[in-house]
Amino acid sequence: MTDTIQARDAGANAVPAPGPDADAIVEPKARMPHPAFLLDGGMDALTAMNRVAASADIQPAILHLVTLRASQINGCSWCTVEHTRELREDDGASDERIAAVASWREAPYFTARERAALAFTEAVTRIADRPDPVSDELWSEVSALFSNREISALLFSIGTINVWNRINAAIRQPAGRR
Repeated sequence: MTDTIQARDAGANAVPAPGPDADAIVEPKARMPHPAFLLDGGMDALTAMNRVAASADIQPAILHLVTLRASQINGCSWCTVEHTRELREDDGASDERIAAVASWREAPYFTARERAALAFTEAVTRIADRPDPVSDELWSEVSALFSNREISALLFSIGTINVWNRINAAIRQPAGRR
């Protein structure tokens, strides 16, 4: 009764008292099994695209930054966790560097090549946000720092992670679950 009176007296701003499970970790579940495993050749196709991106001998850390940044933009929890792990374990990135990926423009942890790759990732991932998604200025910056082969690898990597992100977001694939 007291909770009801307090809630009534608080008006529209009333927040109900938390229940016994309010502090428990919420474990979301995917809507369905992952399509890459359900369709013949699905996983093979996506992993083949990743292999193509890696074939250009671009630094793996740059590809890991690209995949993490696109995953952050797209809200893909599985990929955000996975690519954070790759940066830490495979590339030895510090917690500060990883945390700063979302705000890379203001952070002192990234090279000119990494900054160009991150800007390119944002532009290609947010392709519908502006009439000229990859401006001539950005293309010139990327072209000055990467060979055509490396740019191709970036495009394959960005395109592939966006496919993964969109599938995972649609089925609500939880982080840490395969």
